[in-house]
Amino acid sequence: MKLFSVLALTVFLAAVAMPSLLSAQEFRVKGGTADDFTDSQGRVWNGAQQEDQAWGGWIEKLPRTAEVATLTADAQAQAEAAGYDVELFYAVSWAQFPDTIQYQFKTGDGVFDVTYLVGEHWSPNNRGFDIFIEEENVEPLYVTPGKDEIDIKTYEAIEVSDGALDVQLAGNADTGAGDLNAMFSALEVVPAVSTAVDAKAKLTTTWGALKNNRQ
Repeated sequence: MKLFSVLALTVFLAAVAMPSLLSAQEFRVKGGTADDFTDSQGRVWNGAQQEDQAWGGWIEKLPRTAEVATLTADAQAQAEAAGYDVELFYAVSWAQFPDTIQYQFKTGDGVFDVTYLVGEHWSPNNRGFDIFIEEENVEPLYVTPGKDEIDIKTYEAIEVSDGALDVQLAGNADTGAGDLNAMFSALEVVPAVSTAVDAKAKLTTTWGALKNNRQ
């Protein structure tokens, strides 16, 4: 009877943990292009200039595009140190204020870490906007870096309960910047590490209990 109870508990925990493990899909988009890009680590970055794809896409209005012709040596080193190919920063998707950039990722429910990447092509420390994720202003009064420089920001533990993760970049005059055209070079959405780890830990602990009861 005790063995049956442990087995039943194992099945229940597996059912609870399985959605977290199955939804462990990662989403990556590269700005300024509709073409997919495979980086040096074999990760695929979908072209951001796409609408209604399997992974999601832009909504409301197609962003414009621009080229980032050069990057400083420090910017290239910063990208490589963070684990990103410099090619990700050589183009951007942007919106002419008061338009905003809006993207939706078909993540399913769960908890996710979102990384925003940008390379500045011409408006040094003078481009200001807010970054919203799931309608929360996670980066109010953001100002992009200097020309030919990059920035990488990660927002952790974003909870999604409606099946899709939304990102919006909206120019904000309160930044004091002269350029309110929001933009990005790449966006990355990955399941929060703790979610997957906790689910696996529950299964491991339960199977361990089951094994001990059988001995």
